[in-house]
Amino acid sequence: MTRRILTTLAAAGLASVGTLAAIPADAASAIQFRTIYVNSPGTDTRSNSSLNAEYATLKNTSTTTKTLTGVTVRDTSGHVYKFGTFKLAGGASVKLHTGKGTNTAVHRYWGSGNYIWNNSGDKAILKSSGGTTLDTCSWATVSSTTAC
Repeated sequence: MTRRILTTLAAAGLASVGTLAAIPADAASAIQFRTIYVNSPGTDTRSNSSLNAEYATLKNTSTTTKTLTGVTVRDTSGHVYKFGTFKLAGGASVKLHTGKGTNTAVHRYWGSGNYIWNNSGDKAILKSSGGTTLDTCSWATVSSTTAC
């Protein structure tokens, strides 16, 4: 969140040059994590409905459609989801669910039979098809969701 605030300040000419040097290259990415539901409600049964209650929300913060084909979402344990052919409209969001389901314009499915996000702390990493980090979201212990 800090880098987004600094980027906004920089665009308005309100941040110092020293502060700007500390902003990571991924600060300008139009595709960003918004919320990650790291702990699905109820008992962790590994049922598909429980797995799908764990998800990451990505938002296209620009006004133009962005192609996510080949973009990956990963965690620190090496779980990787790769978007197939997919475009996200300007201002739109998509939920990436852990379990199985039918992909739509607003819901994508990792297809995992195990939980991805660690309740005790983890990091979601969004990378371009070329491997450049576009956005990250980290958290320590949380009860259910984390805002990015």
